[in-house]
Amino acid sequence: MREVESTLIIEEVARMCMETNYSLPNDIFKSLIDAIKLENFNNAKEVLNILKNNADLAKNNDLPICQDTGMTCIYVEIGQEVHVSGNLNEAINEGVRKGYQEGYLRKSVVADPVLHRVNTDDNTPAIIHYEIVSGDKLKITVAPKGFGSENMCRIAMMKPSDGIEGIKSFILDTVEKAGPNPCPPMVIGVGIGGTFDSVGYLAKKAMLKRTDEYHPDKEYALIEKEMLEKINALGIGPAGFGGRTTALSLHIETYPTHIAGMPVAVAICCHAARHQEVIL
Repeated sequence: MREVESTLIIEEVARMCMETNYSLPNDIFKSLIDAIKLENFNNAKEVLNILKNNADLAKNNDLPICQDTGMTCIYVEIGQEVHVSGNLNEAINEGVRKGYQEGYLRKSVVADPVLHRVNTDDNTPAIIHYEIVSGDKLKITVAPKGFGSENMCRIAMMKPSDGIEGIKSFILDTVEKAGPNPCPPMVIGVGIGGTFDSVGYLAKKAMLKRTDEYHPDKEYALIEKEMLEKINALGIGPAGFGGRTTALSLHIETYPTHIAGMPVAVAICCHAARHQEVIL
C-alpha cells in the first residue's frame, strides 16, 4: 500500500487551479494557430488573432484567460494500492480554495442553487468524479468550466430507432442553437450510451481529449471528423461573427446501454477548454 499525503494533494490542486486559468493547453493553442492560417474570413481571422494575443498575455503575466474562471470540475483516478492520509474530498476542496484565493481568481459558486444564491467566497465545493483503477498511482485532472458554454450543453434520451443520423442531427441542432453564446470556437464532447446520469460525464470526458486525438474505433473516428466539418460549415465562426472556425475539435465517448434506450449528451466548451493533470 502506497501512502499519499493530503498536503501534497492540496498543493497540486491549488497549483493546477491557477495554471489552468492562466495558460491554454498546448494542443488548444496549436489549434488556434492552425485555424488562423486556414481562416479566410477577415472578421474571423481578427477574432482568432485576438484570442491568441489574449492567451499570450494571460500566460506571460499570470492572469486569467477569461474573467469566468469557472466551476472547478475534478476527475480522480485512484489506484487500489493507494492510501490517502486524511480526507481526499476535503483535501481537493482545500486545494481549490487555496488556488482561487492565492491566484486572485473569480469565485463563482453559490451555496444554494435556487432560494439563497449566496456566494461561498472560495469557489468550493468542486464537482468531483472518482474512478477506482489498478495500481499505486493517484491521477488528478483539474478542469475549470465556465458557464457561458456550460449553459449550452444538452442531454437527450433518444430512441434506438433514431440511430446515428438522429444523433448527428441532435449534435448539429445543439451547436446551431448555442450560436455565439459559448464563445466559439468551441471544443465539443459527445457522450453516447450509459444512463441519464452517466452520459453527461461521458461527454465531459470526451471534451478533455487532445484536439489531435481520434476515437480508437475507425467508424466513430470518421463520425467525429464528419461532425466537425458539418459544424464548421454552419458559419457561426469565432465569437459568432462568421467564418469557417466554429469548433476546434469534437470527440465521442461511448458506453454500453439498455436495449430500450440511447442516451446522448453534447458538452460544449469555449476555446479555452482549461484542464491539467498530475500523477502522484
